[in-house]
Amino acid sequence: MNTTLFKTLVALVPGCVLFFGSVLLFSRGKTLGSFLQLLGAGCLLIVVLTHFCEALHLFPWMHWGDERSVGHYLDLASAVLGLTLFPVGYLFHALFEQ
Repeated sequence: MNTTLFKTLVALVPGCVLFFGSVLLFSRGKTLGSFLQLLGAGCLLIVVLTHFCEALHLFPWMHWGDERSVGHYLDLASAVLGLTLFPVGYLFHALFEQ
């Protein structure tokens, strides 16, 4: 088994937990904090899925792993958005809701 694929499958578990937890939180109360958490968790799941596609060599036209490629910028933008939106949503939820 490819090491990148193994790491991706391991990262898929917490990514799915974050995403489905955010879906449950958003379905209980549609607030700004829960929406930002859901959006951030979705972006983090996109990061995991881009690495999955890279490991299996899916969509070769995206040139996974190459600098200045579509796949690289998709991965980078999703990681930055996910690591920004999820904590901000959590903070909003903790401070302003409940």
